[in-house]
Amino acid sequence: MSDTVKKTRGKATPKKAAKAAASSQAVVKNIVSAAVAGADVTNAQLIERRNAAVARGVASAAPVYAQYAENAELWDVEGNRYIDFVGGIGVLNTGHRHPKVVAAAKVQEDHYTHTSFQVVPYGPYIELAEKLNALAPGDAPKKSLLVTTGAEAVENAVKIARAATGRPGVIAFTGGYHGRTLLTLGMTGKVSPYKKGVGPFPADVFRAPFPSVRDGITVEDAITGLKNLFLTDAEPSRVAAIIIEPVLGEGGYTPVPVEMMQQLREICDQHGILLIADEVQAGFGRTGTWFAIEHSGVVPDLITVAKSMAGGYPLAGVIGRADVMDAMEPGGLGGTYGGNPVACAAALAAIEAIEDEGLLARSTAMGETLKARFSEIGARSAPYRFWDIRGLGAMVAVEFVTDFDTAKPDADFTKRVIAHALKRGLLLLSCGMHGNAVRVMVPLTASDAIIEEGLSIFEAAVQAAVAEEA
Repeated sequence: MSDTVKKTRGKATPKKAAKAAASSQAVVKNIVSAAVAGADVTNAQLIERRNAAVARGVASAAPVYAQYAENAELWDVEGNRYIDFVGGIGVLNTGHRHPKVVAAAKVQEDHYTHTSFQVVPYGPYIELAEKLNALAPGDAPKKSLLVTTGAEAVENAVKIARAATGRPGVIAFTGGYHGRTLLTLGMTGKVSPYKKGVGPFPADVFRAPFPSVRDGITVEDAITGLKNLFLTDAEPSRVAAIIIEPVLGEGGYTPVPVEMMQQLREICDQHGILLIADEVQAGFGRTGTWFAIEHSGVVPDLITVAKSMAGGYPLAGVIGRADVMDAMEPGGLGGTYGGNPVACAAALAAIEAIEDEGLLARSTAMGETLKARFSEIGARSAPYRFWDIRGLGAMVAVEFVTDFDTAKPDADFTKRVIAHALKRGLLLLSCGMHGNAVRVMVPLTASDAIIEEGLSIFEAAVQAAVAEEA
């Protein structure tokens, strides 16, 4: 964000505020015009080049190509403007190009961009580890490991858990998403498109049921299923860890019921199993707390983090009890690019922005607004199609069905809503086991006006999708 835009966030009279807003809009308009003028390419041309050069398995949700982005807005190479309710799949809680994040990265780049922490270590890694240890729930001493991707963080969490317990087994849950590497795919509980044709997957990975209102699976049923798993396939004394997303990501933005999380903690303690909270998508303020598991009051043994930690820079990590994290021998953890110094500097700035700008409270308020507006839109524009509106904080999803009587998932309707939204300038993304939910990952820094504009476009898209069925 430019300094001119940033300065308009302060208090002002209505007249001064309007003048400042007009000034900032003019600045952005000029920047966008210059950026687009330099593109000299169309979306269609890039699609053609992409099809010839990029592996087919790398999918993109929108057939438009980015040229410039600012907070919660994005412009493509042809100058079309979009309100971003996707945020790079939950990476941009502090928005595109947050001034603190950009400035911190540039300062670090003037010193060094890479040494490999395993060769010549550096301060930003240590400072970020200290910050993460302080933010993570629980009173026990903690330590952190920094890596590059969410999947890498999850794999390392499993490796650490196995080293600490001397056990091989890992239990995950139906609908959970933990990554696309072979080990994390073994834990991911959704076949299409992630697991098709790439097995077999690693052994000693087991799956327990997740509570589902749609499928009639209660918390009691889910816990019973886990205990039955202990009896049939996963002997507790051989299980190193139970891993769970406190809010399912790809699985539909469904929060884990508090009573289930509490029972999982008790079961882990009973059997000497470590509890891993996969906070890759739900962390860093998305749910109104630093970590989504804080809503339950449960303290996990290990936490995996990534996405919004570094405000758009590739960085991930594992935070955990010091005695558990120290189970690996020196040299057993790390990676050439793990904890890149520029990304660490960006992360420290992103965390500072979340603190200074009150984005945890902003997330809670934003979530209340989103749920209320989605309820209004559903009742007004698509009665009996918004089957469920759910989430924690601003991590909210709307699930679409054909009708309330059958509650049949309607993935086709969901696709049409997303397509109509894109035509009108709103970026959306689906999720859920049946692909029939729209999830919201708009930057927490987005203004009320931008949020409302996005919701208005969303309603128009819903109306258009309904009209196609007439």
